[in-house]
This record gives sequence, C-alpha cells and structure tokens, in this order.
Amino acid sequence: MQLIDFALRGEHITLDALLKATGLAPSGGIAKRMVADGLVQVNGRDELRKTCKIRAGQVVSLAGVRVRVLATSG
Repeated sequence: MQLIDFALRGEHITLDALLKATGLAPSGGIAKRMVADGLVQVNGRDELRKTCKIRAGQVVSLAGVRVRVLATSG
C-alpha cells in the first residue's frame, strides 16, 4: 500500500480538494465522482460527503493508497 503524507495548511481541507492536491484525482469533478461512488474512506469508514472537512490526524484511503494528513508547524 502506498502512503502519502500531506502537510495541511490551515485548519482543514475539503475531501475533494485533498484528492486533487495529492494527485489521486486529476480534477475536482473526478474527485467528487470518486467520493460519490463510495471509493473513498476517512479513518476506515466510507465517506460520501464530497466537501467533508479533513483535519490533521485523519487518514484518507482510496484504492491501495493511504493519505496521512499532518499539521504543519509554525
């Protein structure tokens, strides 16, 4: 399984924006479709809300890839 660490800037990022920012989705529209199709999990649970707020400490999983969301220091 591939592991990606994503440094969060700010308090949160929406799920669809995270998928696009990490390159797991080539566009925002495709990211929204992936979420709507039930292909994405947050902390091990299926997530169907496209604009779900993802915060530091959460893990997003999709097709053999895990994205660990980390807080930036400073």
